[in-house]
Amino acid sequence: MSPRPIQNYSAPSTAARIVAIIPARLNSSRFPGKLLANETGKPLLQHVWERAALCERIQEIIIATDNDLIRATALAFGARCVLTRSDHPNGTSRICEAVADIDAEIIVNVQGDEPEIEPELISAAINALEADAGASLSTVASPFLPHEDPANPNIVKCVVGLNNRALYFSRALIPCARDLGHSRCEPRKHVGLYVYRREFLKAFATLAPTPLEETEQLEQLRALEHGFAIAVAHGVARSHGIDTPEQYAAFVRRCKA
Repeated sequence: MSPRPIQNYSAPSTAARIVAIIPARLNSSRFPGKLLANETGKPLLQHVWERAALCERIQEIIIATDNDLIRATALAFGARCVLTRSDHPNGTSRICEAVADIDAEIIVNVQGDEPEIEPELISAAINALEADAGASLSTVASPFLPHEDPANPNIVKCVVGLNNRALYFSRALIPCARDLGHSRCEPRKHVGLYVYRREFLKAFATLAPTPLEETEQLEQLRALEHGFAIAVAHGVARSHGIDTPEQYAAFVRRCKA
């Protein structure tokens, strides 16, 4: 039995304030300085900011960085930017610092290298969290596209329960179909988009890394290992992040086309 689809959700008149934060660091091992690459006429970071702005559920978008050049670039194209410490091990840690002085009950983590992220997936993740009062955060799972290999360890898989909560995330091919002729579950890829309740971020900042997290190198497993429920929205993700110069070149061609 497949997880039931998320029902359409209408925000109440007293809806919580929703803010998106884009964690942005300059260094990248495979593509140094990628957020400032501007062969399209705009820095990559601006493309991400503009895509997030297409999500009607978001009231404000803030860029969180430790780099003065990224801050200057963000301010130049009109974004609000906050400076954070330089010793954060990941984007969630940076967001935990950034939200300290931000008025919002729900925080959306938009990856800084996702210039084509689908606004409807952001909305779906927000809706999933609002629809599940017991969940502390939410994310998105998507079917694999025809050209994508589910066995690729660089594509994270997500297993979802009948209650639309995450059971596990892995780089391995899960679930494993023991009898290929009678599989009832197709692998689903995890979309690296998160929506948090503010209270969860306060708690997450105090949690130590966990064994499964360190084994799989997947930060979201820390939340599961500590017992936090992750609501999962379902949608089709056709975009992907920019990790290499080759991926960026393909993005530039799509923009110019």
